[in-house]
Amino acid sequence: MSRTSAESSLTSPSPAYNPWKLGGLSLRELSRRLWRESLSDELLGRAAQLSYYVLLALFPALIFLTALMGVFSVENYMPQLMGYLRQVLPNDALSMVERFLRQVTEGSGTNILSLGGLGALWASSSGMTAIMDALNVVYGVKTDSRPFWRVRLTAIALTVGLAGFVILSLTLVLYGPSIGAWIADLVGLGRVFTLTWNLLQWPVVAGVMLFVVGVIYYVCPDIHQDWRWVSPGSVFAVVMWLVVSMGFKVYVDNFGDYNKVYGSIAGVIVLMLWFYWSGMVLLLGGEINAEIEHAATERQQTAGETSENRQAA
Repeated sequence: MSRTSAESSLTSPSPAYNPWKLGGLSLRELSRRLWRESLSDELLGRAAQLSYYVLLALFPALIFLTALMGVFSVENYMPQLMGYLRQVLPNDALSMVERFLRQVTEGSGTNILSLGGLGALWASSSGMTAIMDALNVVYGVKTDSRPFWRVRLTAIALTVGLAGFVILSLTLVLYGPSIGAWIADLVGLGRVFTLTWNLLQWPVVAGVMLFVVGVIYYVCPDIHQDWRWVSPGSVFAVVMWLVVSMGFKVYVDNFGDYNKVYGSIAGVIVLMLWFYWSGMVLLLGGEINAEIEHAATERQQTAGETSENRQAA
């Protein structure tokens, strides 16, 4: 049974249900529902819309983020940071982001965290509101019942939280070995602890990524649902984002000659395409969770009706 109304999407299954049982659906049936609802929700167009809004919000977000990073003086780690970004971003997009980051970082500091920083935070939160609108469509919410101020404050809070996630991840990536060595010397655990710390920082980053995606799926749509740190949709989104990002990078760097076609705006086009596929993965992950929840709800309702009929008989 397909989703037919916003009311059906507002009904959550029992908190005891296990999302990894896929709501009783087989992988084939889940894939069939996912395909049908993706077409019905126009995810291709929603992802394109999302990429446009996120691109507009990107540079204000970078201004705010680099202002925060300037407080911690990460300029010396910029080459190392670019090395990590190079693993997921195509060269055209990376060069544009790198130039912007260097220009902002040179003037970053606490003085930027003022009216300009607040304005950048407000502008960058528009990207999160676009994600909220798209996930409302995915979950079948036709009208967001939350007032405008609440939606905007939620978007700002999520933007700040996302900035904190980025800073935490960068801290683990850039300062991880130094932090591990400092803790090892402090508690006297030696080189074994340092090596263990350096290995564990990556699972920690992956765990934080799953947490951030889980928060987005929990907070953004205007529905009542139970909090789950790890869900099938969030795992799909994180894993597929890494696969799509690296695959897209290999394609652009080796096969796609965007410079000849788009000239000086090749970096913008590549960045928008990357946002497009990233948005598509995020929306598909939400669609997976939505379909599993709807299937679990339908199954529980059917079981309840069957039980009532037996009692009546």
